[in-house]
Amino acid sequence: MALTLTGVGVWSPGLRWQQDRAEATDAAAELEQLGYAALWFPGGDAAGGFNTASELLRATRSVTIATGILSVWVVDPEATAAERAQLYDAYDGRFLLGLGVSHAARVGEDRYKRPLEKMRAFLDSLDAAAPPVLPEDRALAALGPKMLQLARDRSLGAHPYLVTPDHTRVAREAVGPEKLVAPEQGVVLETDPSRARAVARAHLEHYLELPNYTNSLRRLGFGGEDLEGGGSDRLVDQVIAWGDEAAIRARVEEHRDAGADQVLIQVLTDRGGLPRDEWRRLAAALTGAG
Repeated sequence: MALTLTGVGVWSPGLRWQQDRAEATDAAAELEQLGYAALWFPGGDAAGGFNTASELLRATRSVTIATGILSVWVVDPEATAAERAQLYDAYDGRFLLGLGVSHAARVGEDRYKRPLEKMRAFLDSLDAAAPPVLPEDRALAALGPKMLQLARDRSLGAHPYLVTPDHTRVAREAVGPEKLVAPEQGVVLETDPSRARAVARAHLEHYLELPNYTNSLRRLGFGGEDLEGGGSDRLVDQVIAWGDEAAIRARVEEHRDAGADQVLIQVLTDRGGLPRDEWRRLAAALTGAG
């Protein structure tokens, strides 16, 4: 049975990279208690991604755990299918395999050829694996029209990253009414514009060096100075939600109004670590808990 993903989830690199794994799993258990509907984390290498998923699944009881994303350039499809099946079966279907084509800068310019074809071939291998990974058991990181179409045709749906509600509207139109749209939304719980934008720019600066993201943002109407120096005020304000709890909730609602099934907040701070205080503060506004 396919997962039904709704509500507000958390997208957190800390759940993957926090060195104190006891703290990471304790945070996962608290996030579930706070009412967040899913926990997504960056996959990294296959072994580390599946180990993290196993840890978070053991620490929780009902929340969905998802990779956002495993790169198809660094994981083996047959091994991926076997690992996914073990987690899915052991934890009542709570694991969702999120896949993506990553970026040339991370994979290597010489290897990063025809990423759409690479994803198609990877999905073919998942279809043929024993046991297979069915389309409803996988989601694709998708920004552009061709990858959104592939997400529509061969997966549960799309997991767009670093997008605006306008992109969510585009994604919904591309995948149709029945498929998943689960965008990531960066948030800064800070009402001072200068401090909030400084945190946002520190986060955005690296992403604005990656063509997959800048091409996506150009399709949304950004360009020129918008994409320089960590982003113009206009870009920062539209890509990253900042302000108080009400402001963050309003942005989440914009995504929902644009067609999102589940919105995944990524809390950004200037101190690193797990932003547990911010998760608690936002829970009351976003999940009705806290």
